Amino acid sequence: MHRIFTTSFAAVYPLYVAKVERKGRTAEELDEVIEWLTGFDDAELKRHLDEHTTFEDFFGEARLNPNAGLITGVICGMRVEEIDDPLMQKIRYLDKVVDELARGKAIEKIQRTP
Repeated sequence: MHRIFTTSFAAVYPLYVAKVERKGRTAEELDEVIEWLTGFDDAELKRHLDEHTTFEDFFGEARLNPNAGLITGVICGMRVEEIDDPLMQKIRYLDKVVDELARGKAIEKIQRTP
């Protein structure tokens, strides 16, 4: 089992916020793309942060967006579309959309809206 699976989402979330804010984006935009990916609303996202939910449980409760499979590219040296472990793939989807937000990509494009 990968260590990230048992890491709390709340431990990593501030790093995501810092990354996007360094690039001129906001925590609200970050929440918007996380909520798009996971299907959580603001209250559910806050609950996961407050309860220090592990990534395993976080994605266990998520209702992954049907367009998540359209997320492609390389993150941490791996192509997200080729990751075999379903949980690791979901975590890397999250990493990828955070990266895209930090790089200035439009939210509509991150959300793979037609």
